[in-house]
Amino acid sequence: MRSRGMKVGAIAVAAVMGSVVLAGCGDDSEPKTQGGGASASASNSGGGSGQEQGTSAVRAAYDKTAEAESARMTIKMKLAAEGKTITSDGKGVIDLAEGDSVMTITAQDKSIEQRVVDQVLYQKVPGQKAPGGKPWIKIDLKKVAAQQGMSNQQIGDPAQTAAYAKAITDKDVTKVGTEKIDGANTTHYKVSVDVSKLPGGEQMSKQLGPTLPMQVWLDDEGRMRRQQIDMTVKAPASAKPDNSASPQQLKMSTVMDFSDFGTEVNAEAPPADQVADMTDEALQGGQQQS
Repeated sequence: MRSRGMKVGAIAVAAVMGSVVLAGCGDDSEPKTQGGGASASASNSGGGSGQEQGTSAVRAAYDKTAEAESARMTIKMKLAAEGKTITSDGKGVIDLAEGDSVMTITAQDKSIEQRVVDQVLYQKVPGQKAPGGKPWIKIDLKKVAAQQGMSNQQIGDPAQTAAYAKAITDKDVTKVGTEKIDGANTTHYKVSVDVSKLPGGEQMSKQLGPTLPMQVWLDDEGRMRRQQIDMTVKAPASAKPDNSASPQQLKMSTVMDFSDFGTEVNAEAPPADQVADMTDEALQGGQQQS
């Protein structure tokens, strides 16, 4: 049975992990800058029926978007740590309920063929071979989540519907205004998610802080047309070197746009004999970069 939650978080994590793997390959190209909004947390002021309607719309948006089953998606991500910035841009198609996807990601002037199947990331960089001469690498996002002390769903599905619905209250949502995105009329909201109310919130708060700033743009049918998440992730204590003077951290901004709802998605894992497992290397790279 298909879950009714909208599972797109794995894409964001996939782009991060892929960028980290690329960074570990020693590409010293000049970082690009990404346009887009800065981090914005919701105002705690406001109330009344308009506020309640906005909260209800935001809480319902993930289910309404998932009802479309699939969509075309673009993603823009900026990752900054230790004075370095990595940007990536992607486009492709996604199964909104299951989280599987087929995308092309451009990061550090490299074009990456990417698939996410059952929360396992697969990537192929033209002209670049993985260990053993394999054309594909894979990163198990579930193992990444476990290493970071978070549950699989928290990493693989930061937009999980039920958890966000419980964590968002009237004081957490502020209506910004109306905007057009890809020709669609949308209503723009700023949202501040109380991390402590999410599953595993105590552990998440140590790495993300008390609140998770988000911005969402909903169309006239209440579906998500754009979601922006800005977060600062602190490395867990186990990932820090003994001589670390201060907590290591990684700043990440992710903007995802959705269109062409109902489009066909065919996400299949590459043949096993063409894939090298780089999960451990990605985890090590993530600790070095974060």
